[in-house]
Amino acid sequence: MGKKILLDKINIPGIKTYEVYRENGGYKSVEKALTMQPDEITEEVKTSGLRGRGGAGFPVGMKWSFIDKKSGKPRHLVCNADESEPGTFKDRFLMEYIPHLLIEGMITSSFALGANLSYIYIRGEYMWVFKILEKAIKEAYAAGWLGKNIKGSGYDLDLYVHVGAGAYICGEETALIESLEGKRGNPRIKPPFPAISGLWANPTVVNNVESIAAVPWIVMNSGAEYAKIGLERSTGTKLISASGHIKNPGVYEIEMGITVEEFMNSDEYCGGMIDDRPLKALVPGGSSVPILPAHLIYKTAAGTDRLMTYESLSDGGFATGSMLGSGGFIVYNDTTCIVRNTWNFSRFYHHESCGQCTPCREGTGWLEKILWRIENGQGREEDIDLLWNIQSKIEGNTICPLGDAASWPVAAAIRHFREEFEYHVRFPEKIKDRNHFVNEPFEKVRHLIGKQTV
Repeated sequence: MGKKILLDKINIPGIKTYEVYRENGGYKSVEKALTMQPDEITEEVKTSGLRGRGGAGFPVGMKWSFIDKKSGKPRHLVCNADESEPGTFKDRFLMEYIPHLLIEGMITSSFALGANLSYIYIRGEYMWVFKILEKAIKEAYAAGWLGKNIKGSGYDLDLYVHVGAGAYICGEETALIESLEGKRGNPRIKPPFPAISGLWANPTVVNNVESIAAVPWIVMNSGAEYAKIGLERSTGTKLISASGHIKNPGVYEIEMGITVEEFMNSDEYCGGMIDDRPLKALVPGGSSVPILPAHLIYKTAAGTDRLMTYESLSDGGFATGSMLGSGGFIVYNDTTCIVRNTWNFSRFYHHESCGQCTPCREGTGWLEKILWRIENGQGREEDIDLLWNIQSKIEGNTICPLGDAASWPVAAAIRHFREEFEYHVRFPEKIKDRNHFVNEPFEKVRHLIGKQTV
């Protein structure tokens, strides 16, 4: 049984309420933090090695240390609860079932940053979670954990929840800030970075829900103790959203460093495949990360065990690796059509592109269009190379990472499953039934590719 930091109390009856949360050690990190120097807390978070859990994996303590303290401007902490990555639902789970943990983390983190006004930015589709957070915040105010002169410390903090309109792009920190200011959620050009000029041109730190929720444990137990959990630079625990063709879909907290095979097949976690159909592919970190074929899931290209860490999942670069990302762990069996899946992702990214950058605005549209054509039996042989060309023109040429997020799944699908694309082009009559791989998996028809001459 792995160590639990975030979810260790989630099954306590009534933990959603202030009374029960407090009885079980809630808000003790705030009490302790108020006796410490803000910089001490930042140093503890640095020592912990905690990395941003929203997908980028940037060290949280280092990000905090960048905040401008010399200008004298008000500082802000913004929690990014705009969880819009397909395949990811762990932040929602945490906020819904133990909301006070996030609020405690917001207070402790805001104190460390010297912020007196902080926000939780939540996606519009999470309206019921918004109501849960609002109730929890009212309870925290009533108990004296928010507002003026918190527990007689002289520290003031106001905390608000802001509901977005459901745009994926607002998961990018500067687009989120634009939206929070009441403007269209377009990413800003960096620099200046939010730590210097963020919300209302004030120094701002934007952190993910899971990142902030880990801070109370670090303050109570020390950064050094947190660093002992996990493996090398992938310290601590990680929430994983597991879905797809597995027996036990859900949210799991793992110690970083367990093998992918253990996470996939042990009864404690995913429980293996849902039936006797073989494993075909895995998206380990949400829809934006490269898909892995079966032979690269449990082992790296070098033959070592693939681990649930930032480093191991990216081993081999994108040629043979992927990314931990947001921890959206999507498992596919052999009934899955990779072309359809890639088209579905592309459709999403085209819809969610803000349109500010030409490569992304135009490129995502063409990716979707060509993938639709191939999936619907209208594809041409040259379309596969055209897809490759388009994604390569998007990647690295946009203000924010959405362009990369749209490109990587397409590139990986072609890299590892090119024959499936060729099959769609050469045998359009066979793929018109959307369940074409259910009764006739690709492995059974792969030989046709070699026989067909074009």
